[in-house]
Amino acid sequence: MSEQEAILKVKDLKTHFDVTKGLFAPKQIVKAVDGVSFEIKPNETFGLVGESGCGKSTLGRTIVKLYDPVSGSIEFNGKDISKLKGEELKTFRKEMQMIFQDPYASLNPRMTVGEIIKEPMIIHNIYKTDAEREARVVELLEIVGLKPDHIRRYPSEFSGGQRQRIGIARALAVNPKFIVCDEAISALDVSIQAQVINLLKNIQRKMGLSYLFIAHDLSMVKHISDTIGVMYLGHMMECGPSNDVYHRPLHPYTVALLSAIPIPDPDISKAKSRIVLEGEIPSPINPPKGCPFSTRCSKATERCRNEMPQPVQVGNRQVSCFLYEK
Repeated sequence: MSEQEAILKVKDLKTHFDVTKGLFAPKQIVKAVDGVSFEIKPNETFGLVGESGCGKSTLGRTIVKLYDPVSGSIEFNGKDISKLKGEELKTFRKEMQMIFQDPYASLNPRMTVGEIIKEPMIIHNIYKTDAEREARVVELLEIVGLKPDHIRRYPSEFSGGQRQRIGIARALAVNPKFIVCDEAISALDVSIQAQVINLLKNIQRKMGLSYLFIAHDLSMVKHISDTIGVMYLGHMMECGPSNDVYHRPLHPYTVALLSAIPIPDPDISKAKSRIVLEGEIPSPINPPKGCPFSTRCSKATERCRNEMPQPVQVGNRQVSCFLYEK
């Protein structure tokens, strides 16, 4: 694979859930991810942002095959993994791992730290002896900033930030090439968030990893990401280089999101005008007929309310908005 060729290609991916209640009730389908396409290159971090319920986490879980898509393709290292099952799926899981949002719920409280990190090695038959595995666990603990003697302790003996470091060590245990960080810092204090972000960046440089980094905080996403994708109601609204999206947003939804970022300087904050979106996010069970953002967009036209915009190329970015049609 060439250096510039994408390690992950997601094309028109759809993940829907049947939430029909009762045998004779009308069918209800939640369109959590509804036609998303993007690419991630080797050693790149793709930041995925959007409001709660927009489908970010579902997209991440679909990519690592915790959920099955209803259509579309997920191409990893040149191979479509969207329909993998059984032994093929197990082999693939060595290449792609996940760091979960809640460091308290994602670790088994009855297992020691050593057992938690060793478990993936045993499942995938990595290293021949238990002594080799234990040596690797100690090495991973040091990489994530924990002490070797933590190997005998239980998750309840650690803080939230330390638990997330254990989760990172577990993800690294099988030497993956790609990691999905699903809101990996949202449950942590702000000072700890910065430490974990810096840790992830250092690990990426040393190990040549690619990340899909899912988060709410746009300023934090800009700090770690090379590319940013903005999701709304299961659709990708805008996607492009981090600096361009952050400093020159194109889609009205991206503009509104960025206007809500708090600024520590009170003088600059007063001069800045925040865009307050009216109304609620529509239900993914009954989305709008046209553009999903049309019900809250100040620039929406009749066409927006009746027709779904297709992604258009604007310089080095893709934007799903009729404002940028040529």
